[in-house]
Amino acid sequence: MRAEPHAAAPAAASTVAPAAAPLAGAPFGASTLPAVLDRNAREHPDRVAYREKDLGIWIEYPWQAALEEVTLAAAGFLELGLRPGEGLLIIGDNRPQLYFGMLAATLIRAIPVPVYPDAVPDEVIHIATQGDARFALAEDQEQVDKLLELRERIPVLERIVYDDPRGLGAYDEPALVACTRVRELGRLRVEREPRFLEGALAQVQPGDVAVLLHSSGTTGLPKGVPLTHANLLAAVANAHRAGYFQEHEEAVAYLPMAWVGDFTFSVAAALALRFTVNLPERQETLLRDLRAVGPTFYFAPPRSWDNLLTAVQVRMEESTRLKRLLYRHFMGFATGLEKARLQGRRPSWLQRLWRGVGELAIYGPLKDQLGLARVQRAFTAGEAIGEDTFLYFRALGVNLKQFYGQTENGALTAAQGDDEVRLETVGRPLPGAELRVDDSGEILVRGPSVFRGYWRNPEATARAVVDGWFHTGDAGYLDERGHLVILGRVEDVVRTQGGTRFVPQYIENRLKFSPYVREAAVVGDRRPYLAAMICIDLQAVGHWAEVRGIAYTSYADLSQKPEVYRLIGQAVARVNGLLPEELRIRRFVNLHKEFDPDDGELTRTRKLRRGLVAERYAPVIEALYGQGDTVDVTARIVYEDGREGELRRTLRVEEVEARRALPA
Repeated sequence: MRAEPHAAAPAAASTVAPAAAPLAGAPFGASTLPAVLDRNAREHPDRVAYREKDLGIWIEYPWQAALEEVTLAAAGFLELGLRPGEGLLIIGDNRPQLYFGMLAATLIRAIPVPVYPDAVPDEVIHIATQGDARFALAEDQEQVDKLLELRERIPVLERIVYDDPRGLGAYDEPALVACTRVRELGRLRVEREPRFLEGALAQVQPGDVAVLLHSSGTTGLPKGVPLTHANLLAAVANAHRAGYFQEHEEAVAYLPMAWVGDFTFSVAAALALRFTVNLPERQETLLRDLRAVGPTFYFAPPRSWDNLLTAVQVRMEESTRLKRLLYRHFMGFATGLEKARLQGRRPSWLQRLWRGVGELAIYGPLKDQLGLARVQRAFTAGEAIGEDTFLYFRALGVNLKQFYGQTENGALTAAQGDDEVRLETVGRPLPGAELRVDDSGEILVRGPSVFRGYWRNPEATARAVVDGWFHTGDAGYLDERGHLVILGRVEDVVRTQGGTRFVPQYIENRLKFSPYVREAAVVGDRRPYLAAMICIDLQAVGHWAEVRGIAYTSYADLSQKPEVYRLIGQAVARVNGLLPEELRIRRFVNLHKEFDPDDGELTRTRKLRRGLVAERYAPVIEALYGQGDTVDVTARIVYEDGREGELRRTLRVEEVEARRALPA
């Protein structure tokens, strides 16, 4: 199925991207992650591998110390009874002991199974059971309590190892074991077996599963995605050859450990290219810690870049008039310069001179405040990034580029090069990754980084991997220059009542380019026109309202303000201006709440679960196609003590054509 040009592939010069020859042998002098760690400890014993901020102090783990931590943990797990092929559930925020635990599991040929720290109980149970996780490694008391509550529903789970002992001293629970105790047991075993490490390294094979990750689960329970050592090292090697990674990067690990990007960047690439991985004290201190670190490599999803931009704009609104004037002048100048550069025009010497003045006055200090002063490679992926956000950071002097990948091939399929940045594409396929687009418009990938199949799911594997080609489920095309354009999910390509094909995600992403729109769901399958359900961005819209003296009491109250409807209506109208008449959004509603992963409406990677949303918001959708201008909704709410209640709201339904310009 192929959609119209605005939402799917126009005629392209080629549907096949040639792949460079894959690297032969072990690309980094070793063929497994523990072997690469051992290499680093021998060749660079004193270079810092991981650095953690704890109680305001940075604690460093050089490569030699990291290898010792991993070795002792591996030996300790064996002493406690963890065996090859069994799962080690990992739950918590980014902490060195959790990374060491994952590597320790691979050293004894067990399988690390990370899970999102905020995953709902059913997700934890499904992932732990599917991964045969007899052991769990938890960050702290919060995660321990969660696992203890769920233990009866996870019959395979026997031991819970914890890192942070605070609050756990009084627990009388035989299943609990401290990380310090695991290391003690490991040390005793290593003393008995002086060649323990050497023997363990010899047993690990490139084809062993290095991590069991899970798909986003947009249409059901997440599928297990086993990635081998060979898969991960091939993915890193491909990206390294394309200039995506360099050796000795300073990186920050703050994204969920259950996400493929974190494992690929903070473990596989960090080991292979000897990164220094910095771990913030808490998620809340990320921006402050980011500035202290000064990373050279930084990845953030589009929403994080949007949040950074919003924070800057809010702070500038609160600054002095002179600072606001200087900021607007220099940022406007730099944005225009970047637009021209992306179109192939070179700046004049006078423009370069003025750009240098702006670097001293505005750009440099602002990058320093954001912790981006030393970033040489900045990337974004996961969904489309707004043009304004993308241009802003590139104008600021951040070398921000887009890339594309899947869990099933180590997150790395295509990426933009330094001299080939284009707003509408995600770049060329990486060396070693072969890519083509089939007759239905689906993107297919083949290469050594691609997994062999889903965990214990032969039916899903048979559908996804055919003749070595992984069917990504994404719709797209290769343009005349061989750059990949992503349109959305193939399964989401639908038709209006008039027969026009479209990809809802394509339109939703463009709606979310507005800083005032956090999430959107576009509907119109077999309907006479398109409509949209909008979730406003509370921070951005809240600040906008406060500046204009618009009082509100809650998210729901703010979303229904007439002024906010006019504001969102303008954002919808701007997107309509990019679409053909038959695919313009005719009516929209501001929802009373955000789509929430805890409510099942989004995956943990913030992908829309369309089936559930369509079912849950069926009355709202019907109202969008009815004659009325309001709809009554009932929302189920869960209080902190576990009690449930209902919240009734009346939502306005608005015609886009009725929008009037709102004064600036």
